[in-house]
Amino acid sequence: MDEPIYDAKTFWELFVRRVELSGDKKMLIDDSDRSLTFSEVKEKVEKTAAGFMELGVGEGTPVTWVLPTRIETIVTSLALSRIGAVQNPIIHIYREREVGFCIRQTSSELVLVPGEWNGFDYQEMVKNSTADMANPPKIVQIYDNLPEGDPQDLPGEDNSNSEESIRWIYYTSGTTSDPKGAMHTDSTLIAGGVGLAKALNMGEQDIGSIAFPYAHIGGPDYLVCMLANGFPAVLIEKFDLESTIETYKRHGVTMAGGSTAFYSMFLGAQRQPDTPLIPSLRLLSGGGAPKPPEIYHEIVEEMGIPVAHGYGMTESPMICQGSPQDNPDQLAHTEGKPVFGVEVTIVRPDGSACNPGEEGQVAVGGPQLFKGYKDPELNSEAFDSLGRFLTGDLGVMREDGHVSVTGRVKDIIIRKGENISAKEIEDILYTHQKVAAVAVVGLPDKERGERVCAVVEIVEGSDPLEFKEMIEICEYEGLMKQKIPEQLINYDGSLPRNPTLKILKYQLRDEISKIDWP
Repeated sequence: MDEPIYDAKTFWELFVRRVELSGDKKMLIDDSDRSLTFSEVKEKVEKTAAGFMELGVGEGTPVTWVLPTRIETIVTSLALSRIGAVQNPIIHIYREREVGFCIRQTSSELVLVPGEWNGFDYQEMVKNSTADMANPPKIVQIYDNLPEGDPQDLPGEDNSNSEESIRWIYYTSGTTSDPKGAMHTDSTLIAGGVGLAKALNMGEQDIGSIAFPYAHIGGPDYLVCMLANGFPAVLIEKFDLESTIETYKRHGVTMAGGSTAFYSMFLGAQRQPDTPLIPSLRLLSGGGAPKPPEIYHEIVEEMGIPVAHGYGMTESPMICQGSPQDNPDQLAHTEGKPVFGVEVTIVRPDGSACNPGEEGQVAVGGPQLFKGYKDPELNSEAFDSLGRFLTGDLGVMREDGHVSVTGRVKDIIIRKGENISAKEIEDILYTHQKVAAVAVVGLPDKERGERVCAVVEIVEGSDPLEFKEMIEICEYEGLMKQKIPEQLINYDGSLPRNPTLKILKYQLRDEISKIDWP
């Protein structure tokens, strides 16, 4: 671990320091077995940055990009950082309404798309979503071709004055309203990535992986971790479990993951062969969604490796992170300790701090925190009087300093005036052998106010979960009778998920509410 590299203030400074330390070592590997060293990436980045300058991009130019996870995407993002552009990465599953909103709100002058990719025409989507603009942005296709220019035309590398300039705008998913644009500087994103790097303690001997959308806030988070600790990553452009496993085996990946859904997929694949799924693998890690404690124990038993789960969000890329050095109880039942530099307080509704073990809302401060929303009217409800960001998550700070996320403030089901945690029930139902995934939601009910409904995704090849089986496992685990779901739905197919595979409960509620239940 190279401690001096941790104090870099801009992405370009961090990148250059790593190139100086590890220039001839691999940095990026893809699922087609292409690879580039840190020095080779820098060479491509500088040519691409000069090419973007010829397209009119300079310091402060807003640029939206909707690109898949591949070498050219990371080169593009680093090139835009080199010239100080304001980047608006958009996950490639977003469509016309969201993309058009983001382009308008950021006033992007350039939009980078992969053309037609994975059966969808992104260039046409952007044209349609910006057709009614007075000055629509220029659309440039970026996939296996990058703009190139003469690196000698680039401005000086002194970015010391840009560390507090807004350089990134990441949008949170809009559900019933427009997406919210969280504004970040290079230094806020670096602070989050350094927190991840210190917790995971990866080294140059490790080989990481990025199987999630690089346009997600986790993209720069992971890149900072790579640059801080000097290890390469294998990039997966289109996730397919079987081919991804073969790619990871081929390149000796030591850390994989991304989210709970990825853990479940690797676990399911491991249950079939007698030999280790990926012999080089020593750790699963990720975030983005709750992790049932049972999945930790199952992976340890089946795969022989730990799961170090983390907790972050668009507004605060890292909050907590499990570490390979944590004990099994901490890894199974918490999201880890607050990472380096992050301030986490569990607060009551009146803003006072909770005692250890007391549930409250997670409030966050520290250098990794975003600088507010692009729409300033959203800020008043987002921060408390002390400047802490109110996450909307419920959590508990344990005596050992580890944090357990127990649910969402809005995910509490109020049944006959009693607060019921959806996550508590989900963790229990997940332990049933028939259940591959589960979401517990509150539905309007004339008698109860809300009734508790469990929606389960069944393990492939299993019979549906019967209502009496659900009651039996809840009673066996000691769940209070009034918390046991009144309704069970065996969902047809996979539960709806967002690009990071988090279950979309709002969509489930909408679907269920349209059905005339007996």
